[in-house]
Amino acid sequence: MERAYDLVIRGGRVVDGSGGVAFEADVAVKDGRIAAVGHIGAAGAEEIDARGRLVTPGFVDIHTHYDGQATWDGRMQPSSWHGVTTVVMGNCGVGFAPCRPEDHDRLVRLMEGVEDIPFPVLSQGLPWNWESYPEYLAGLEGRAFDVDIGSQLPHAALRVFVMGERGANREPATEADIAAMAAIARRAAEAGALGFTTSRTLNHRTSDGQPTPTLTASEEELTGIAMGLAAAGKGVLQFVSDFAHPKEEFGMLRRIARASGRPLSFSLAQGGNNPKGYRFLLDSLEEAVAAGLPMKAQVAARPVGVLLGLELTVNPFTQYPPYREIARLPLAERVARLSNPDFRARLLAQPPEGGAGGLMAQWSRMHLMGDEPDYEPMPETTVEAQAAARGVPPETVALDHMLTAGGRGMLYVPFLNYSEGSLDAVREMIVHPDSVPGLSDGGAHVGMICDGSFPTTMITHWTRDRARGPKIPLETVIRMQTQDTARAVGLHDRGVISPGYRADLNVIDYEGLRLHAPQVVYDLPAGGRRLIQKASGYVATIVAGKVTYRDGEPTGALPGRLVRGPRSAPVAMAAE
Repeated sequence: MERAYDLVIRGGRVVDGSGGVAFEADVAVKDGRIAAVGHIGAAGAEEIDARGRLVTPGFVDIHTHYDGQATWDGRMQPSSWHGVTTVVMGNCGVGFAPCRPEDHDRLVRLMEGVEDIPFPVLSQGLPWNWESYPEYLAGLEGRAFDVDIGSQLPHAALRVFVMGERGANREPATEADIAAMAAIARRAAEAGALGFTTSRTLNHRTSDGQPTPTLTASEEELTGIAMGLAAAGKGVLQFVSDFAHPKEEFGMLRRIARASGRPLSFSLAQGGNNPKGYRFLLDSLEEAVAAGLPMKAQVAARPVGVLLGLELTVNPFTQYPPYREIARLPLAERVARLSNPDFRARLLAQPPEGGAGGLMAQWSRMHLMGDEPDYEPMPETTVEAQAAARGVPPETVALDHMLTAGGRGMLYVPFLNYSEGSLDAVREMIVHPDSVPGLSDGGAHVGMICDGSFPTTMITHWTRDRARGPKIPLETVIRMQTQDTARAVGLHDRGVISPGYRADLNVIDYEGLRLHAPQVVYDLPAGGRRLIQKASGYVATIVAGKVTYRDGEPTGALPGRLVRGPRSAPVAMAAE
């Protein structure tokens, strides 16, 4: 039989990314593109038996922070373990270009504080073979990855580059400053930046507690930079904001989108202080889109939750005086001390310094992370409820669990998207026609949060496993994190299984798809620690026609490259 194709995936249930009903078909690949879909008579140089399996487009994760990792590593894990074939980094206004040599440490401390990536990891891992943003892209150009990588221009780096100490200290930008930033933004878009990003939230601080340089940037500054993209005729805008004054803040976003004409997205989540506040933003977004403005909300697939543990950045006892005595000991020694009855008694008898506040003592919201993670947990699984059932203090339950598995037990505290104890609000936000899945933060929060697995949760929880409310059709979920996310950042050449599109694909054992529990590894530069999370059920992941993962294990192929700028939809090829 003639081997007309590089790869043929045979007999799978194709969910093609369009949102249409799944169908059985073969998929043929040649020269990195999908060549044909249907009954394929000719053979491929390589073939995959997909009978009984799903075949989907590769997932496009538009909200990651691999800006550092991409400079030293070819594998964008954990994202690439979860069917992701394209990542977009540089979100939330943080990144490393442009940057003058004297500001290296400043940007590292900002990333350390905002995204929980330790200073030694970044200071030893980053090659700093750039100063301008185009030079940063040039450094990535020659590298090979297991996914395609798109980059965005981060506002904090841009502001410090133009304004120096004034920018870091959040002083108002002058007209000259704004003009300089706009010019750099235009050149960045022309060089291949997919967009510009900024942060307006108090949650984003440097590692020494200073607010992000962009927190109070004026509307004039933001509009000026957006107009730089408009002058280039390309690029998207990404915002994260506290929306402390939602009407005024959203009004500003509308004006920026109208003035620049550039697509704009913002982070949307259910907050604890105002559990229904997201509805105002959804309604406002709907009105803006109806008025012709290109705006989207980025929504997380599940609660955004902090992981606590003895190996992690914090745990419930971090501020207890006896624990601070042993905090720097190796894990095994801390486990031994914490297992000693006398030390335990002394630990639990002394209140934490500064009082028990924040996430660390929220026993009524804290859950035990098990081998099979539950991201829509019931109230009876909280540490408080389990302590009441056992007749012991919650501190005892938390400590006992952390001591399991040699001190590697973890606790999970949802702090966004779980104010009412269910994911009903997430479903309402994520099925909205003007929202897209986002906010996984892959590559960041290496010692506290592990949400790069959002794409797997989208499939397992929302289409198959949810028992506490309505699910979402599989075809809709696949469309959301393929075609919808790709189009949101201007990548119209991927996200659909159709002739001419990029051959970025997944073959998935739908019934066998499972998330594993997060775990800690020490594989970052300087021996740095990070949280990872794997999955079972990804039979094969394919990037540009090359199989990059089989059954969750890398093949060695690194076909992914830097994506410079938006991509047009392909001209349809003739089907066989």
